[in-house]
Amino acid sequence: MKATMKHMDTRYIFSDFGTKLTGRSGILQLMDDLGRPLPEGVTPYRLGGGNPARVPEAERLFRREMERIMADGDSFEQLISQYDAPQGRTQFIEAVASFLSKTYGWKIGPENVAVSNGSQSAFFYLFNLFSGTYSLSGDSGDAAGGSSAADCFSDAAGGTPQRKKILFPLVPEYVGYADQGIEPDTFEGIPARCEYYEDHTFKYFIDFEKLEARLAARRDVGALCVSRPTNPTGNVLTDFEIKRLASLASRYQLPLFVDNAYGLPFPDIVFIDDAAPYWDESVVLSMSLSKIGLPTLRTGIIVADAQIISALSNLNAIAALASGTLGQALAENCIASGRIVSVAHEYVRPFYKKRSEQAQRWIHEFFAGGDYAVHKSEGAIFLWLLLKDLAIPAKELYGKLKERGVITVPGECFFFGAEDPANTCHGHFDKCLRVNYSGPEDEVREGLRILAEVYKENRIG
Repeated sequence: MKATMKHMDTRYIFSDFGTKLTGRSGILQLMDDLGRPLPEGVTPYRLGGGNPARVPEAERLFRREMERIMADGDSFEQLISQYDAPQGRTQFIEAVASFLSKTYGWKIGPENVAVSNGSQSAFFYLFNLFSGTYSLSGDSGDAAGGSSAADCFSDAAGGTPQRKKILFPLVPEYVGYADQGIEPDTFEGIPARCEYYEDHTFKYFIDFEKLEARLAARRDVGALCVSRPTNPTGNVLTDFEIKRLASLASRYQLPLFVDNAYGLPFPDIVFIDDAAPYWDESVVLSMSLSKIGLPTLRTGIIVADAQIISALSNLNAIAALASGTLGQALAENCIASGRIVSVAHEYVRPFYKKRSEQAQRWIHEFFAGGDYAVHKSEGAIFLWLLLKDLAIPAKELYGKLKERGVITVPGECFFFGAEDPANTCHGHFDKCLRVNYSGPEDEVREGLRILAEVYKENRIG
């Protein structure tokens, strides 16, 4: 967006890039709500952000690792005084590659693993590597992607510039992606197929017919992207669905980004059995240490083709020099030994499953009599609440709840990229809220009770 006269009352005028990234955004509001105190006298009920719960067994795991480091000569001093390579800490990368290759049979080595300052920054790199303006022609092959990638990008002198997008096969999707494209119109989404059930629940599915038709129609897609489990809804793509997506990505010579921040093998916040870890050469798998208990250490893990890992390392050198070391050091032995996976499966997963089931019971108690539904809770740390008879937009409900101290995230933020979402997304666009159920139980219960009360004050009829 060009600077206009309405900005002239400020001291500085930012570039188009600066204006885009410093404007209001859904993720800014979410993080601001997470960290900013409410007015004096207002009791907070923080059901909004993505803070994980404190799981004692996970905290003890990392405390023991920190104690081991502190007791081992000058290991701590070495840890805090030396930059790692832009790709990440060598020992950590080797531990991750070895664990994944031995456990799942993936054909990867250290050249297939990189570390970022959280998966959020990794996706900023990835989205802008594969979207926006391409100066070389990508139209050499047929619609099914019959030519090689080298053929598609071989004519450096005479190539015709074109623009490519990131395509989300399942909308709604994670609000943190929405403003990460440097160029405008970076993202496009396929509205989910939806099924409703008699127990006040519903579920989204990928509409593969629409997705395949879209890919066949135009060659302007640079990559596919899904979160698994899906943020915001708690949906988990099955093994069949993820393999079908990977097959499509391979057919059209596209990378498939899979955001695995809540998934397997850790933190294992997955409540269904049909969701094994998956990787092949078409997949760019993003993992994180945040939801296993280290959110402030900002440690993202990317598993991908060596060319993409090299590109991410180069970007990291320019943007950040290197990634933080502490998270890698705390997790290194835990991954190599498999302890992090054991803790995730034996403690973290049951903890969240119990919390999810309890929060759903409270919803069904407090919302009784309303026309509401909860998305099937299959993973992640959120419930996706549909209020069919809400008389005001979800953003307005969010404001009224905030006045009462209840912080949620309005659903409008998650339907980015979909064409005319108010009419193409089952009427859900302004009728949904994302609720984080991982906080203290008494806080979640009271927050849900107040939410239901405010909702019933703003129903149709």
